[in-house]
Amino acid sequence: MIGFKKISPLTAFSIVVANMIGTGVFTTVGFQIKEISSPFVILSIWVMGGIIALSGALCYAELGAIFQRSGGEYLFLSKIYHPIIGFLAGWLSVTVGFAAPSAATAMAMGKYFSYVFPGIPPLWISLFLSIFVYVFHLLSVRWESIFQNIFIVIEMGLILFFIFYGFGHIDVEKVNLLPQAGDFSVFFSPPFALCFIYTLYSYSGWNAAAYIAGEIKNPKKNIPLSLILGTTVVMIIYSLLNALFVFSVPKEQISGQIEVGAIVARQIFGNWGSRFAGFLIGISLLSSLSAMAWTGPRVAAAIGEDYPIFKILSKRSSKGVPYMGLILQALIMFSLLLSSSFARIITYVEFSLGLSTVLTVAGVIVLRFKEPTLKRFYSTWGYPFTPLLYVIVESVILLQVFRQRPIESLLGLSTFALGIIVYFFSVKRTAP
Repeated sequence: MIGFKKISPLTAFSIVVANMIGTGVFTTVGFQIKEISSPFVILSIWVMGGIIALSGALCYAELGAIFQRSGGEYLFLSKIYHPIIGFLAGWLSVTVGFAAPSAATAMAMGKYFSYVFPGIPPLWISLFLSIFVYVFHLLSVRWESIFQNIFIVIEMGLILFFIFYGFGHIDVEKVNLLPQAGDFSVFFSPPFALCFIYTLYSYSGWNAAAYIAGEIKNPKKNIPLSLILGTTVVMIIYSLLNALFVFSVPKEQISGQIEVGAIVARQIFGNWGSRFAGFLIGISLLSSLSAMAWTGPRVAAAIGEDYPIFKILSKRSSKGVPYMGLILQALIMFSLLLSSSFARIITYVEFSLGLSTVLTVAGVIVLRFKEPTLKRFYSTWGYPFTPLLYVIVESVILLQVFRQRPIESLLGLSTFALGIIVYFFSVKRTAP
């Protein structure tokens, strides 16, 4: 990246927020309501999910400030454990780690825009807008930054307007935030674990700045800043937004529905307002899709720099864009968009990525023992309880997901198994 302009902390913050605020927050509460009817439990899930995400962000902040190179888990796990562990995480990112969430985002985007343009099939909308985003990202790093910052402003403005205007239309007398009889037993049930995985999916992206560390100005300071601040802001927004969803409409209206945001908007604004809000939400999802189109190819480029067999993925345009990684991610995303269901994409990718993040967060503890004298520009707040909290909770959730969704989980494990075969056919050029 020598010679290319590095991105500002504002853009890094925008990428973190945009990676998180996207499909999940506007869609997953419908699936959760279908499994769990208690508002207290539902809102607790979102607060707990935010705490877990923040715990992970605190740990990634320490690792990102140490290594200061793009690649995320690929780089961290290679350095902390063994190159094959890092390769498997990178293999996941290159194949489905970013492409699958992008497909889910595009799918939701088509759903929301179909409220505005009912005569156009949602799939056509998803395909057209996805092509638009990926083509735009081929231009230059500078235009990527401009695109990202503009759309994050639109996204944040939409959500804040939605929250403040929406709360003014809630019947306060019907709002009850206190637990009811039997609510606490729900926390130990299989449906709770399944609902929690939807929440973790919605929070996924809290580690986005780590994937582009090599392109951020003053990374030892701005990586921790963007990760921690971005995750905290999203946690607050998610808690307020889901309270609005839960208390603004009868539960039966959103139970099992994917377009929850549009349903709630219709209740608050009426039919015209619903279409307008659906349009704005669809526009905001472009920000999320754009953020993933930015971060994913950087991991592919990092692997291409280290493994000759993937050298083609390291190719960059004269403007600094890793265009081959971008094209590969787009092709995989379109394949998933045309062949998979929304819920299966979420479970598959969250289970797979969850394994990588658990190993990475645990790596903070491992690295403290292996290299205690290593210079740390930022130290994880609350260590060792912070990484332990994340590892324990995420591990329990992954176990429950495997029990509840074995097919999707096994598909995730098969991706790693294929990665092992590819690794042993690869000749490493330099250590990451």
